[in-house]
Amino acid sequence: MMEAVKIRNIALIAHVDHGKTTLVDAMLRQSGTFRDNQVVKERVMDSNDLERERGITILSKNTSIHWQGVKINIVDTPGHADFGGEVERILRMVNGVLLIVDAFEGPMPQTRFVLRKAMELNLIPIVVINKIDRPNARPAEVLNEIYDLFIELGANDKQIDFPVIYTSARSGLSGFSPDSLEDNLIPLFSTILKYIPAPSVEYNSPLQLLITNLGYDDYVGKIAIGLISRGKIQEGETVTLIKRDKSQVSSKVVKLYLFEGLERKEVKRADAGEIVAIAGISEANIGETIACKEKPEVLSKIKIDEPTLTVDFTVNDSPFGGREGKFVTSRHLRERLFKEVETNVSLRVEEAESTDTFHVSGRGELHLSILIEKMRREGYEFQVSKPKVIFKNIKGAKCEPIELMTCDIPKDSLGVVMEICGKRRAELVDMVEFSSDQLRLEFEIPARGLIGFRDEFLTKTKGKGIMHHIFLNYQPYRGPIPTRSRGVLIAFENGITSTFGLHNAQGRGTLFVCPVTEVYQGMIVGENKRSDDMEVNVCKKKHVTNMRASGSDEALRLEKPRQFSLEQALDYIQEDELLEITPSNIRLRKKLLDHHSRLQRVKSLKIG
Repeated sequence: MMEAVKIRNIALIAHVDHGKTTLVDAMLRQSGTFRDNQVVKERVMDSNDLERERGITILSKNTSIHWQGVKINIVDTPGHADFGGEVERILRMVNGVLLIVDAFEGPMPQTRFVLRKAMELNLIPIVVINKIDRPNARPAEVLNEIYDLFIELGANDKQIDFPVIYTSARSGLSGFSPDSLEDNLIPLFSTILKYIPAPSVEYNSPLQLLITNLGYDDYVGKIAIGLISRGKIQEGETVTLIKRDKSQVSSKVVKLYLFEGLERKEVKRADAGEIVAIAGISEANIGETIACKEKPEVLSKIKIDEPTLTVDFTVNDSPFGGREGKFVTSRHLRERLFKEVETNVSLRVEEAESTDTFHVSGRGELHLSILIEKMRREGYEFQVSKPKVIFKNIKGAKCEPIELMTCDIPKDSLGVVMEICGKRRAELVDMVEFSSDQLRLEFEIPARGLIGFRDEFLTKTKGKGIMHHIFLNYQPYRGPIPTRSRGVLIAFENGITSTFGLHNAQGRGTLFVCPVTEVYQGMIVGENKRSDDMEVNVCKKKHVTNMRASGSDEALRLEKPRQFSLEQALDYIQEDELLEITPSNIRLRKKLLDHHSRLQRVKSLKIG
């Protein structure tokens, strides 16, 4: 074994919104990766539209910087628990991690998750306490909380003796003490070179590379990304791809790239210790091994935690089906979902008994909703059911996924938060006074209880509450959880909504649609004030006589309709309802559109 002395491979891990991507921006700027006059977007590593809109990292990405003659390969990883599959596989490529923690919030659920994964792989941690210039920053207390977390997770002596750097990523400051920051990131760079070991490599052994990520290029097709564990690889070389089922495929390296800054630089050869991108291996998938032709040897598989939520994707069979999307058939839907599985390793797709339905399982609501949003932007049209948790039978007992949830709330919201958590079968495991007017509560809550929780939580805390959660384990089933207490208003017929019809329906509850909106029979147009469903005629027009003109509709006042985001709509619907997803619209509907079919179903359920 030798060390690749001129290389360091590190991953940035943290809870969502603790500043990973902003820190990468500062590292790229101060290492000379950008020209002095180069205009660069903020959060340059968040490259796709969904990441920039939501302000979160969804996909792991590679970059590199050079400092004092050493190349530092950096992987920016997602901070949200639903994309933990991205983090788990990326950690196989690196020798150390920068654990970034907010100087005010301290360690959060995702911090615990990614740190545990890093420690299982014996990676060397460097703790970065970021946002040190934030008002109410409490770096000393946060550092103590980090030590407690390391001890709780069973850190060994080497791991718990971690170096600490204090930074303000947005301002490009760093230092070894919160009171003496330098106007640069030199303390951070020097700490990386001092503490993160160079990768241990075998230059003269047969090639081995584990594929940990995939990319795509319009010119060269699929690109496999991974760390060369041993040996070397050359452009034009014939290699063996060892599939997950141990079968072997002979392939040719058409193009070979290294990561230099934000670009991929084409090279003729790369040696062990480097993170490379390879074009030409069209059958490559994550978790498979690229090995030498003469003596192919497989690397150990990537273990990914199981999904906890499942949702049904079906072909859109509503009266508006096929109007707005480019890809509307079951064949289109099947191809797109199975293509997603190749790169989204935490996702599971299974074909149902019906040819137009697919069971899609993921790590959480956000994981599934991001997929739905991506597909609708690509022009797909389909329907999805309400998310359901995946139960397991463990030692003869029915068990369900339990999440660890952290809530930061104003002290005066304690009563209402305890009430809504109690009815969702949550158990309080810790409560600390976070600041003079804030509390931090930790709950163990069933994954079922989180469906629709965020909306109610924000309403009850008047928008001041912050909540995060992460999968903890499977525990015995905790009993029924009450669902939506109110029924819905259902369109009585096909047509276009009128102000007159909506005004009459408005007295029955809260509307979801505006005037001059096309609706169909069975479409959900509002929420009833009562617990049962009600059909309303929102297309009804005022009878016109020579005494009254239709223009008098303008005098009718309508309240602003309630608008749903995709996640809110997924939370809202019930078992007998669906979301119709198109590139232009998200519609709520009943599974059975016909009034008589719904009545028969209700009768059969009562008899059963």
